[in-house]
Amino acid sequence: MSEIDPVVRAVEAALFAAHDPQTLDDLAAQIGADADIAGALETLQADYAGRGVELVERGGRWHFQTASDLAWLLRRETEQTRKLSRAATETLAIIAYHEPVSRAEIEAIRGVQVSKGTIDVLMEEGWIAPAGRREAPGRPLIYATTPGFLTHFGLTSRRDLPGLEDLRAAGLLDPVDLALEGALATDDKDGDPDDGADGSSDESDSLLENKGDRA
Repeated sequence: MSEIDPVVRAVEAALFAAHDPQTLDDLAAQIGADADIAGALETLQADYAGRGVELVERGGRWHFQTASDLAWLLRRETEQTRKLSRAATETLAIIAYHEPVSRAEIEAIRGVQVSKGTIDVLMEEGWIAPAGRREAPGRPLIYATTPGFLTHFGLTSRRDLPGLEDLRAAGLLDPVDLALEGALATDDKDGDPDDGADGSSDESDSLLENKGDRA
């Protein structure tokens, strides 16, 4: 049996013991700045490819997770279903496609007021977080998605967000959702300002059911 690179072993151990996904800098701080962390991650990712546990990168952070095709085997009867309201779904989509955005900018796109509770729900889920303040009168707080958002939805980066054609083909756009199409497709503001209003409210019916985190 050939000897395994000690850096590879160290990175594997550090990732296994970590409570949260790790960046290259996080790993270098533990293992050493001179260690080839990127090379070790590449080796581990290849070694674990196709196995029951895989090494994945989400937004520049690395962690082990169970293979997606084995989810049926790892479900627990205590799994909890969480409902995401239409208001929260629309708000999350706007932030994801236009980040960083302020609450006023979200309201301008949705055409209705965004309640503080909607923002709080998304922050409690760990999908969005404050990203500073806009250099504008009043210096409004702006929001952006988090690495937790990428991890939950299985995205490597925001470039992997589906386009409108993908959403339409998957049947995820209903007549109300189509009202947001212009806002998600481009930032063009030359059209009729009434076209972007969807008339929905924070009390709208639930749109999605997101099940508990993957085991």
